[in-house]
Amino acid sequence: MHDLGFVRNNLTLVEEKLRGRGADPAALLGDFRALDTARREAITSAEKLKARRNELSQQVGALKRAGGSESDATALMDETRQLKDELDQLDATAAELDERMRQALARVPNLTRDEVPAGRSEEANQVVKTWGSLPDFDFQPRPHWELGESLGILDLERATKLSGARFAVLMGAGARLDRALIGFMLDQHTLRHGYTEVLPPFVVNSKSLYGTGQLPKFADDLFRCEDGGEAVRFVEGEYRDNDHWLIPTAEVPVTNLFRDEILDDALLPICFTAYTPCFRAEAGAAGRDTRGIIRQHQFQKVELVKFARPEESDAEHEKLTRDAESILELLGLPYRRMLLCTGDTGFSSAKTYDLEVWLPGQQVYREISSCSNFEGFQARRANIRYKPGNKGKTEFVHTINGSGLAVGRTWLAILENYQQADGSVRIPEALKPYMNGMDAIAPGVAQRKG
Repeated sequence: MHDLGFVRNNLTLVEEKLRGRGADPAALLGDFRALDTARREAITSAEKLKARRNELSQQVGALKRAGGSESDATALMDETRQLKDELDQLDATAAELDERMRQALARVPNLTRDEVPAGRSEEANQVVKTWGSLPDFDFQPRPHWELGESLGILDLERATKLSGARFAVLMGAGARLDRALIGFMLDQHTLRHGYTEVLPPFVVNSKSLYGTGQLPKFADDLFRCEDGGEAVRFVEGEYRDNDHWLIPTAEVPVTNLFRDEILDDALLPICFTAYTPCFRAEAGAAGRDTRGIIRQHQFQKVELVKFARPEESDAEHEKLTRDAESILELLGLPYRRMLLCTGDTGFSSAKTYDLEVWLPGQQVYREISSCSNFEGFQARRANIRYKPGNKGKTEFVHTINGSGLAVGRTWLAILENYQQADGSVRIPEALKPYMNGMDAIAPGVAQRKG
């Protein structure tokens, strides 16, 4: 969410930034100047009428105290009643215009930083760094869905029977590997990087999704719940007790922990990590990544979330990104860091790095973490503030988050990068303590050793 005064005073810049994202300013803001002018005029007129009404009330009181005629008081009171009717209409008009303005601002994405490269699609993203040597196989590497099936650790067919397309069942050592990755990531982030672990609810309300920017724009990508047989419908400004959604990422509940709160400046930056399952309808991804478990309706992530002072958010963003990268490095998975262009940067983000892991079975790099600095955008929507030095006026904190990492994509990256000619998959050294010392997942024994 943007400050109304900022948009009013920097409308040309806002429109330029929106066009850089590939958006149409008119479609998002409408005739912003005309709407803003009408709103301000209604408010000003209402204030003038209130002042006149107060003046008339004082005159009536003075007249009665002075023993004035009843007819004189009646005339003043008639004008007061007429003003009340006009004032009620103006207040209603101002409230309607104010709501239209709020809805317009809610549709506007964050403004990307000047260092974000211009571009409309992922082709314009910039490679910032690469790490690791790509594995050199003396055989044709296979994709994870073939490896998982042959090892008996991935069952997509039975998952479809249970839930439909884009779901997976992990079996035996495959399930153990998923659990090992979760424990390993949480231990690294809490014990080495200083994050506090959180286990939040996996169901949230509309206010929470609005606060982090998923609502109203991305409602079609979310799973809505039915409470008591009644379908939930999101209406801005109206939230019911049975208003429940499955979380698309732990970013939502963890960021909203501090919604409508003022944080202690001495505690900043506050750094949280959380494991959760995540649920996404993937409404805009029809036909994409239909093989394997790249794009699922249900998946697991370990998330990193920070609340920082504005002047420190750039440094904290870099630290968070390095914390996510360290997991890939400890697992020996080659990756690259990408700076996303304006058109590929997410709705709430001012600047985003994507970490892309190498998948030799598919001969491509694929996103495994997205690390974003939202600056004050989410904090304004969720009303998360602090007092610099715990004195004076409050300011909005900056929020930062990223995956550390997407568990399922790390799982499949291990299968593809650590596969052997005999069909087995070696366990990375860093994970062996979490796999009860298992060296490899081999055909025919995967479930028994799980």
